[in-house]
Amino acid sequence: NGKMQEHHLLQLLSGILEWVDPPDVVAQAIESGKSESEMLDGCRALLSIATVTTPFVFDRLLKSIRPFGTLTLLSNLMCEVVKVLMMNNTEEGTWSWEARDILLDTWTTLLVSLDSTGRNVVLPLEVRNAAASLFALIVESELKVASASAMDDNGEFNYLQASISAMDERLSSYALIARAAIDATVPLLTRLFSERFARLHQGRGMIDPTETLEELYSLLLITGHVLADEGEGEIPVVPNAIQTHFVDTIEAAKHPVVLLCGSIIKFAEWSLDPEARASVFSPRLMEAIVWFLARWSQTYLMPLEEFRDSSTNLCHDTGYQHQSSTSRKALLSFFGEHNQGKPVLDIIVRISMTTLVSYPGEKDLQELTCNQLLHALVRRKNVCVHLVALGSWRELASAFANDKTLILLNSTNQRSLAQTLVLSAYGMRNSESSNQYVRDLTRHATAYLVELSGKNDLKNVSQQPDIILLVSCLLERLRGAANATEPRTQKAIYEMGFSVMNPVLLLLEVYKHESAVVYLLLKFVVDWVDGQISYLEVQETNIVIDFCTRLLQLYSSHNIGKMLMTQSSCLLGEAKTEKYKDLRALFQLLSNLCSKDLVDFSSDSIEAQAINISQVVFFGLHIVTPLMSGDLLKYPKLCHDYFSLLSHLLEVYPETVAQLSTEAFAHVLGTLDFGLHHQDSEIVDMCLRALRALASYHYKETGAGKVGLAAQAAGINNSNGNPEEGVLSRFLRSLLQLLLFEDYSPDMVGTAADALFPLILCEPRLYQ
Repeated sequence: NGKMQEHHLLQLLSGILEWVDPPDVVAQAIESGKSESEMLDGCRALLSIATVTTPFVFDRLLKSIRPFGTLTLLSNLMCEVVKVLMMNNTEEGTWSWEARDILLDTWTTLLVSLDSTGRNVVLPLEVRNAAASLFALIVESELKVASASAMDDNGEFNYLQASISAMDERLSSYALIARAAIDATVPLLTRLFSERFARLHQGRGMIDPTETLEELYSLLLITGHVLADEGEGEIPVVPNAIQTHFVDTIEAAKHPVVLLCGSIIKFAEWSLDPEARASVFSPRLMEAIVWFLARWSQTYLMPLEEFRDSSTNLCHDTGYQHQSSTSRKALLSFFGEHNQGKPVLDIIVRISMTTLVSYPGEKDLQELTCNQLLHALVRRKNVCVHLVALGSWRELASAFANDKTLILLNSTNQRSLAQTLVLSAYGMRNSESSNQYVRDLTRHATAYLVELSGKNDLKNVSQQPDIILLVSCLLERLRGAANATEPRTQKAIYEMGFSVMNPVLLLLEVYKHESAVVYLLLKFVVDWVDGQISYLEVQETNIVIDFCTRLLQLYSSHNIGKMLMTQSSCLLGEAKTEKYKDLRALFQLLSNLCSKDLVDFSSDSIEAQAINISQVVFFGLHIVTPLMSGDLLKYPKLCHDYFSLLSHLLEVYPETVAQLSTEAFAHVLGTLDFGLHHQDSEIVDMCLRALRALASYHYKETGAGKVGLAAQAAGINNSNGNPEEGVLSRFLRSLLQLLLFEDYSPDMVGTAADALFPLILCEPRLYQ
């Protein structure tokens, strides 16, 4: 029942106890000159014990020999370390810094399991009090560092210069400690934030509010982590500790979390005042506000009403499940659709508009606004319904579509904002309204590109720097809209792409030496085709195939062979990077075309469409195969995309590969041989599937009296006139060599056998 393990762990703990207890004496001794090695080893030992036990077992280990538990010792030990950090303004690399990180890892190891179990677990009062005291000291320490940075003229403190992402890990650990004593820590954060907000608001004439502002910045980051968990790509969830505490709270408006959130939202709303914005809200502080609102809105703003159902519900465009919880429903109701949700939603949109318009050139702030805050608002349909009804949202959409102000955003933000605005169309009444909304959003961009491409002096006008920038931004907008394709907006987005087909080809011609613009043109086409291909009828599919063929022809005429020119090593590196990006885009385009499902077409249409697609793929192969090289296959993403395309082509259109010229065919088979010996098992698997498809095609074709791979399979004479072994014979030898004598993953055996069988059927004499 675990008693033997507990006894063993207690022996280990007893052995290192004198290195870490009493914490104040240990810390004072180190500060007086004693070596810190034993203390740090003691911290590491606590971490090791924490990794093999539960918080409750960990805590009771010490109680058999001390009047307090191990968690209390852990708390007291870290308190002393934090005090040393505060006293000495300690920099990274010192003993106290290292000890803090080890002890934080220990807390994280112990508490993360409680925070993610889905059960309401309450720690003993002694532990909660210790955690509350520790968190209060941690916050005091962080505020002191933030405050000191305001008074420093020598650049020694860089609290505000540290990126939010760089502080995430430490702040997440702080949040776990806070949640262990949530009944004390949330009111603490509320008091600290409200005090500084009041101080700032009342002292608007103060000479220098920097100290208070930096403290508010720190509190925003800490609070954001305490209130919501966030995993990679996941929607944050309300921590269990917050749910537990709410059980004893009757009125949602008086809930500590609601009071804390309300204070922060009121502070954020103050940034809409131009005078306050000029004197108080620096770009860096606005970054913290936007980051907090993005994290907060995903959890607390207008939660799905389906929580009352016993069944599991899915958020729009995610796949993440939300299970019913009475306490959670009550907590979230305050910011729900029928309470304060809509006014807060309007505030968030107006703040977003302000950051985009009033902070020109602030790339990080605008990126947070576009990629995190605004994007968070359109992740659920129920929020979109209210979003598109807001005057502030319509103002943002209108400014984006028609106002030149937002054209100052960088290209990535243009794409993200366009995608977000189009996704919000999900909240419209019907498909007709959604499509009209998308047309209004994209009309200006498409009209400008059509007008520009029709100019008689296009070659001269297009080379102006401001025109290149404008074209790049508009292409990113269209690409963002294409990325947001959904069934109810597909029609408008198809019309958008159709209207700029000729302009895209003309721009590809005039910008053939502008690699960045060429890449944007290719990526727009890739994303548009990817979003549209599954919806298109016969006529529309023919139009898209014809357009892609013309695009490939034009690209080919300007790019084939240009890498053969002698270049310096620097230029060669830049050209490889350019070609790598272009090739990935071309691979993706061909893969998108190959993915077209023809089952809904008539039999005649299916045959005609298959021929059309195979022709454009055949032409595409002639373009990409000469550009591929062993060096380029060392790029993991490019290598994966290439073999993914090759495998798919050989499985769906093997006759296309068989029709390649001898040189191109040999090049393709050479890369296939390279892939069979790749370290990435997924690439090896794709190559085996491609090989199986190639051999199966030849066997079936020759069995039906056709030529199959013809001379390619039979072998040809080399440059010296000597006969060479055919490709299937070479691959039979190579695959048997691999299976019998080389190392490989056992998971590969099934796929390898599937490839080996048709090779044996094609070359039975060689196999014998």
